[in-house]
This record gives sequence, C-alpha cells and structure tokens, in this order.
Amino acid sequence: MKTVEAPVATASLDYLLHLADNALVLGQRNAEWCGNGPVLEEDIALANMSLDLIGQARMLYRHAAVVAGEDATEDSLAYFRDATDFRNYTLLELPHASGASERDYAVTIVRNFLYSALMLLLWEALQKSADAQLAAIAGKSFKEVRYHFRHSRDWLVRLGDGTPESHARTRVALKHLMPYTQEYWAPAAIETVADTKGRAIDVAALKSDWDELVNDALQEAGLQRPALHAGPPQGKDGQHSEHLAPLLAEMQSLARAHPDALW
Repeated sequence: MKTVEAPVATASLDYLLHLADNALVLGQRNAEWCGNGPVLEEDIALANMSLDLIGQARMLYRHAAVVAGEDATEDSLAYFRDATDFRNYTLLELPHASGASERDYAVTIVRNFLYSALMLLLWEALQKSADAQLAAIAGKSFKEVRYHFRHSRDWLVRLGDGTPESHARTRVALKHLMPYTQEYWAPAAIETVADTKGRAIDVAALKSDWDELVNDALQEAGLQRPALHAGPPQGKDGQHSEHLAPLLAEMQSLARAHPDALW
C-alpha cells in the first residue's frame, strides 16, 4: 500500500513577505549612513548591520519564492513589487530626519533599538516554528539581532545619558518614533492566518517582554517613555507613509531598468 506523505508545514506567503520586507527596508535605510557615519567605527557597524538585514531578507524571500511557486524569485519579490505590495512596518521606512536635521543619528539609533528589541524576542520564538525553513532562518537571524540590539541599546544609553544636546535629540527621536510601535501589536490578517499550527508567533504575546526591554533601557538612559497619540498607517496591511515609494524607487531602479540582466 502506497503511503502519502504529509505536506510540509510552511508559514503563509504574506507572513514571510512581512518578515522579509521588514529586513529589506530597514537594511536599505541603514545603508544610507554608508560614508556618512558620525565616526568611522559607526559607519562600518551600520554597514555590517545593513548586510545582516539584507541577508535575512534574501533568505526569507528565497523561502517565500518557493511557497509562491510559478516564476517567483527572491529578486522578483524584492525588486518588482510596488509600495502597496510591501508589508513592512511603517516605522522602518521613515527617513532619518528629525526636525530641521536631514540625517539625525539619534533617530537611527532609537529606531534600531525599538525594532531590534522586538526581533530579539520574535526570532527567538520563531526558532520553534513548525515551518522548518523559517525556524532555521530564525536561528541564524537571532544570532545577528543580538548584536543589533546590544549596539543600539548601548548607543541609546550613551546618547540619553550624554550631553544636553544628545539627550534632547534622543528625546525628540523617541517622541517621534515610539507611536509607530503601536503597529507591532495591532491585529493583522497576515499574522492571524500564519499563527496556525505553530508556524508563526502571535506578536501581541511578546508585548510585555518588549515593554520590559524598552523600559529598562530608557530608565538607564535617563529618558521618559513618551505618551502615544493616535496610531499611524498600518504598513503590514499595505498602508504606508509617503516615504516608502521613493526609497523603493531608488533601490529598485537598476533591476527595473535591466529586468533581463543576469548578475
């Protein structure tokens, strides 16, 4: 009697794209500091973290392409989807600007901290995913995000507990960016559907641990957690700020100009 093998458990395509888009968009944003870092060491550190994030995105897009089937590839998912098709958190697409400053390092540090604190918890939990490929990606990504978290937390404390100017800039950046973290906990179909049969993680279940990580760092930095106003656009539902389309246009321009090229 012929046995029928059970189908391999995989997370949903939209969930994989959400994770991949997060990594790609933040990797692209952080790469904007290349050649512009406040000191050479930080220039190199941010470039390396950008490479980590883009490497995570590649693994996730490759897995998503297998799930999508047909002619999908990691390149087609990264370079030939429009802004409305992306499912990254709105927080990650925002520019580094703060007030009159076009590029403020405090904004970059605060954003990296708020995001890496989440991914530290999420990648750890996803190592137990029933999707074996996603669990393997989570294992590698968790090792990388531990450094991202430590780097951003150290700088958050250094800036918050530093000069009056660095403290003020960090406080402004925190007030600007913290409201966007509400999107982490807002229900979304891509997470609800994926969180079946152990393939994904209910992000809302991580909130208390995330709050503890954030509050401990802010206390050490001498910063107060700002009050939150009404929630911003839901990037994971395809509702983005005006900043994503220009970022993608720059990132995708070469691939779209030469769609048949082989690299």
